[in-house]
Amino acid sequence: MQLGILGLPKAGKTALFNALTVSRQETGKFKASRTTNVGVAHVDDPRLERLRELYSPRRHVPAQVRFVDVPGIDRGRGETLDLAGLRMMDALVHVVRAFEDPELVHPAGGVDPERDVAAVDLELILADYELVERRLERLVQARKRGLTDLEKRERALLSERVLPVLEAETSLRSIEFGDDEEKQLRGYGLLSLKPMLVVLNVDEAVAGGPSERSSSGAQTDLLTVSAVLEEEISRLEPEDRGAFLAEAGLDQPSAVRVVRAGYGLLGLISFFTVGEDEVRAWTIRRGDTAGTAAGAVHSDIERGFIRAEVVDWRELIDAGSMAACRDRGTLRLEGRGYPVRDGEVVHFRFNV
Repeated sequence: MQLGILGLPKAGKTALFNALTVSRQETGKFKASRTTNVGVAHVDDPRLERLRELYSPRRHVPAQVRFVDVPGIDRGRGETLDLAGLRMMDALVHVVRAFEDPELVHPAGGVDPERDVAAVDLELILADYELVERRLERLVQARKRGLTDLEKRERALLSERVLPVLEAETSLRSIEFGDDEEKQLRGYGLLSLKPMLVVLNVDEAVAGGPSERSSSGAQTDLLTVSAVLEEEISRLEPEDRGAFLAEAGLDQPSAVRVVRAGYGLLGLISFFTVGEDEVRAWTIRRGDTAGTAAGAVHSDIERGFIRAEVVDWRELIDAGSMAACRDRGTLRLEGRGYPVRDGEVVHFRFNV
């Protein structure tokens, strides 16, 4: 999973990036960063820890999330966006300033989260509008040689379904597209179509307030964090973080909440492979089949797929081994089309 972090200057994007990835990228009160930062966060999963305790493997590999922190967006200057980078992301994390700091002047003159959300949404819409217009212009030029059936469907989709929405300054994520339409649009990396997590960056004093995810529109979720506080906590030794989180009124660090929100927005789940050599978490989309899950592990396994041995992780912990699960009758043999469920342990039988 790849998440792009964006927002207006001085919103606290890089502080959140540092908290999520345990990085030390420079943040400053008087000059916004103009560089793109890339980092990785491990997905904290208690189920994986229980499986590691059971197998004591030589190594354990949690699922990973890649975060890309792009420079702040100057209102009315969408070209400052790292468009190529953002268009490759699975979802976007919009950091919105909701804290006061007299030494850190807001670029718009005052703190107004609703205004800032609308401003960034508009920049994404305008960037998409320019991209779609350019593509339609190329399709018009291509009419001289004759359009293929695929290009005709593409032109109809862009001109009849997509462009009118963008012209109305509406995000594409608010529109319901069919499966075939989504497949056609996927290659464009349309920014206003991507799922969005809005992160309200609040004062440290209210960091322990309500922070559960709540709906904020189609394919949009909302979280409340104090990026500065979370950044400070991330720099502590792991054994010391719990006490500081409790003191701040938090049960979990922001990394856990942001990743969980990202999984929810994208409909992602985790399955596990286990053994004495390695215990590992893998990420797939909800509804993906055993064949697709095999491909996530290795293309050869997908190609030579025979059967999948499947058991719920809790059953495995309770039984103590895959062999014991087989004796109990809780280990199942499933075919290529079986939809893998969240938290299942899977062993693939294959032949290449």
